[in-house]
Amino acid sequence: MEYTAEIKVQDMNCELCQQTIQIEVAKLLGVKSVRAVLADKVTRVRFRSDMTSAPAITDAIDGLGYEVKLIRTIPEGSVKTCGEETTLSGFYKCSDSSSERIGEKAMLLDTAPTRHGRTPNTNRQSLVICERVKIQVYGISNNSCVKSIETRISRMPGVESISVSQKLGQAVVNYYPDKVDALTIIETIDSLGFEAKLPAKDRQKNNSKQGSELDLLLTSSFDSDVVEDSSTVAIEMHKLPTKENCKKCILSVTGMTCASCVNSIEKQLLKQKGIFSAIVALMAERADVVYDPDEMTPEAIREVVDDMGFEANIQDVDPGSGDEKLDLVISGMTCASCVATIEGLVKNLDGVISASVALSTSQGHFKYHSNIIGARTIMEAIEDAGFDCELSTDTNQVAVALQHKKTIRKWRNTFFFSLIFGIPVMAIMIYFMVTKNHKMICPGLSLENLLLFICATMVQFVCGRHFYVQAYKSIKHGVANMDVLIMLATTLAYSYSVIAVAVAMIMKKDDSPMVFFDTPPMLLVFISLGRWLEHIAKAKTSDALSKLMTMQATEAILVTLGKNHQILVEKEINIELVQTHDVLKVVPGAKMPVDGKVIDGISSADEALITGESMPVVKKPGNIVIGGSINQNGTLLVEATHVGTDTTLAQIVKLVQDAQTSKAPIQQFADKISGVFVPGIVCLSVITLVTWIIIGYVDITKIPTYEKTEGHNINETEVILQFAFRVAISVMAIACPCALGLATPTAVMVGTGVGAQNGILIKGGEPLEMAHKLETVIFDKTGTITHGVPVVRKVNKFTDSVTLNELIAVAGTAEASSEHPIGVAIVKHAKEILMTESLGKCSKFQAEPGYGLQCQVTNISSMMIKKTEDDNNANIAKEEATLTDDEGQTEDDNNSDKIYDVLIGNREWMKQNRLTVTDDINSVMSDHENKGQTAVLVAVNGVIAGMLSVADSVKEEAAHTVHILKNMGMDIILLTGDNRRTADNIAKQVGITQVFAEVLPHNKVDKVKEIQSKGKHVAMVGDGVNDSPALVQADVGIAIGTGTDVAVDAGDIVLIKNNLLDVAAAIDLSKHTVRRIYINFFFACIFNGLGIPIAAGALSTFGVLLQPWMASAAMATSSVSVVMSSLMLKLYKRPKFSPIPEDDPIPTVV
Repeated sequence: MEYTAEIKVQDMNCELCQQTIQIEVAKLLGVKSVRAVLADKVTRVRFRSDMTSAPAITDAIDGLGYEVKLIRTIPEGSVKTCGEETTLSGFYKCSDSSSERIGEKAMLLDTAPTRHGRTPNTNRQSLVICERVKIQVYGISNNSCVKSIETRISRMPGVESISVSQKLGQAVVNYYPDKVDALTIIETIDSLGFEAKLPAKDRQKNNSKQGSELDLLLTSSFDSDVVEDSSTVAIEMHKLPTKENCKKCILSVTGMTCASCVNSIEKQLLKQKGIFSAIVALMAERADVVYDPDEMTPEAIREVVDDMGFEANIQDVDPGSGDEKLDLVISGMTCASCVATIEGLVKNLDGVISASVALSTSQGHFKYHSNIIGARTIMEAIEDAGFDCELSTDTNQVAVALQHKKTIRKWRNTFFFSLIFGIPVMAIMIYFMVTKNHKMICPGLSLENLLLFICATMVQFVCGRHFYVQAYKSIKHGVANMDVLIMLATTLAYSYSVIAVAVAMIMKKDDSPMVFFDTPPMLLVFISLGRWLEHIAKAKTSDALSKLMTMQATEAILVTLGKNHQILVEKEINIELVQTHDVLKVVPGAKMPVDGKVIDGISSADEALITGESMPVVKKPGNIVIGGSINQNGTLLVEATHVGTDTTLAQIVKLVQDAQTSKAPIQQFADKISGVFVPGIVCLSVITLVTWIIIGYVDITKIPTYEKTEGHNINETEVILQFAFRVAISVMAIACPCALGLATPTAVMVGTGVGAQNGILIKGGEPLEMAHKLETVIFDKTGTITHGVPVVRKVNKFTDSVTLNELIAVAGTAEASSEHPIGVAIVKHAKEILMTESLGKCSKFQAEPGYGLQCQVTNISSMMIKKTEDDNNANIAKEEATLTDDEGQTEDDNNSDKIYDVLIGNREWMKQNRLTVTDDINSVMSDHENKGQTAVLVAVNGVIAGMLSVADSVKEEAAHTVHILKNMGMDIILLTGDNRRTADNIAKQVGITQVFAEVLPHNKVDKVKEIQSKGKHVAMVGDGVNDSPALVQADVGIAIGTGTDVAVDAGDIVLIKNNLLDVAAAIDLSKHTVRRIYINFFFACIFNGLGIPIAAGALSTFGVLLQPWMASAAMATSSVSVVMSSLMLKLYKRPKFSPIPEDDPIPTVV
């Protein structure tokens, strides 16, 4: 039985859509004829009901990317169309032979070109085989996986059927190779999150079988000149994408209007060598392309799409490659060796790409392959090493501060507990040293040693428990940290003392030996004191970040408005519930909840902690407010524009967090030393012990303590061992890698925090360190040196037929219908000068691109302001805009009835309209054009009445900034795509002598490379998308905060306030920070470089010796001194730059 289906195709908008639907539907089994009517957007399909159905045909059209709806299904004979009654020329017909079977393979009529691009002979039928492919699928875990694969693949055009086996991990697909290929099917399965590939043996078997059957079939159906090569299938099968030979790129594609555009792009891309698959989304305006990087590049793919008449841009290359990032908060780290331990441990795990741990912020950043290792495995490895860690989230960022307080409290309690036993130890030592009353309890054991033993035991195993646990976990993983040194020193002193006393008691000596029971209590007292003070200081290094985080409001007042902004309903909600476009009420003294725009009210806001601006900023309707700033004296209604993590404050906090966690290059030196520091100190301590024992047995008089023991009943061996162990313990006690490890991160942390408070966001330690090495600063022109917005600079009037105010009012009204930037500048100028928001009436408007406009202007009376004759000769423009009027005029009271025929444009426009540009007018225009300004002529009622010069104005601080940077020894360059004349004029105004003009965006990178090739460190200052490649290429990219998001992302330093003086301030801050890092290294090297030799007895011949407790005090002092040194950066103040001398000569531009 035959039926006719009528299907509504909503997106069929062009003839190409019509042809595509007719061709593709005609290929379906059982379809007899098809006709798509473009005018009605209806497709009528005649089909055999025993072979297909109306819903199946509807789904097939839907699979082509169109929105379809089945209207009705009518039995044959019940419907007649004009085309069917007279001729079938409007239909694509299918012969009955298309439904016959050859073996198990279906034969279809193919009216489209063959796979090799040849169109079959119209007198023959092109037969296309329904092929079968077996695909191995990895990752099928349940029936849901089976269903998702079958549902997705069955909807693909050209797929006849699919069967998925969970047990075998295999999918069997029957498909038509003229509409889809195995590669696309495999890629589609991959996109669902599974891994699909064709088994090698099945591929070879399938290739040979299909090739022979295809040859046999085609030989019997076609002449020899149209027989396809059987190797085609085999070649395609071997070109399967794998993780090794394929990459993915995402393009944004604009200009697509319908599904036909999608199909044409996909087909054209798939024809290119090296492209495995292409999926184009019409609504998302996006193309996902999988390609072979050895044969194709993203840029070449973009050019293919561009050549088709669409506009394509590369959005991302190789996204979703399995690389994931993990941010953790790690507690339990005490020194740089802990950092090295965690980094080394995690880097050794399979699948980990990089690991970066910051001691100062207790945070770790890890990058890994998610298909090899997971976040939980990394966390378990860190915890197994003896540290605690948790995921870094917005919630536990606040918990980091609480963790600091907890750690401070812990070390404070440890210090006081150690002090409880440490003070008695000192008292006992002093008492028996002064009285010399060494009372014996029993042979070999004195009262002094007994009391010291009790105190040392309590401290060693109660206060020292934490160090024992951490040292054990560290040694278990084959690494050594500061805890290992501490426990080695205290355990060695305690064990030596216990053994020495036990031996004396066994031998029943008359005297008790000299021991080191005083060392563990005193050592742990000073260590816990040092840790306590160190953590207090470290907590202060993150004050800037803490202040930023506490600025975030926790609640907001949501209001519902009526007419005239009348508040109908208001309620208090959590800040997390605020959505974009919500209207919020901000009362005086409250924090701005989110970023937004003022819609009602006038007030001022304190933005000091965010932008560094000390003075309150006035806020009125239309102004932008920053979340976290404080509303001062008026109630505001604010419409939310950015919420959550999109707010300025949240982004600043994120940037500062990332910066404080990053490592400066100079820190690599400290990391290398810290990695081998503890094993090196242990070896040095052993060498010291052995060396002094050898010296003592060779010549005991070389032992400094020998003379003091003469006359006492102490044998020489005891004297030698006692001194050798003392210096060995002192070496371990004084050595500390913490000072080296804290030298750089604490300074970077404070420096980036201070920068954030001054409106300078520095993205990490590397740009902070690199900025002090800069020798050349390159400025972009538009939006950087200049404001980036054209303004009217001067108005000249050439006739008495109109007054100055009339001229401005007429020009402003005429340009109001124009979208050109120059027109916008003229309209804005007219509103400002005439102090009005209303404009006259403009009619008969016509614009001629490249020349100007003409129109008729009336009703300008509302714009006019009465002015005296003196006012007409005054400077009425803001800043640099000047008005020139030859004679005073008074306003015509009847100007509301006047009709002005207006022409605005360049010289050529005036000439085309038969107006003469006199030599005087031309001279005035040339003067302004030579200054880089655009001269616009205004003709009123057939007479050239005046001229407006429009130009981008230079920022007020630009010349001052250039002067300051030159005084710092910098070479200043202006790099712009603007014309030479304008660039030279701007450069002359600000004092720049080196100018590169008319430079295309991609050539800006080459200019930066050219300067870098001369051995100079280069900074690039810019604000636009076209500056972003150069910002990335430069050693330091400085982005203007008010610029584009692309530029801000590309920059290493972001200037929030859009003040060029911050460029100099950022360089100055960099110099102060790097200088402080060097001072920190000096302190660290002094304590370790000089302290270790002294502790080892190098100066013992001069009577200079360190007791172990003295060494521990020095060690604690080293860490505290480094952190306190870094905190000195908090005293940094922005430099007050000296103004430009009045007699400073204007440089010559080259």
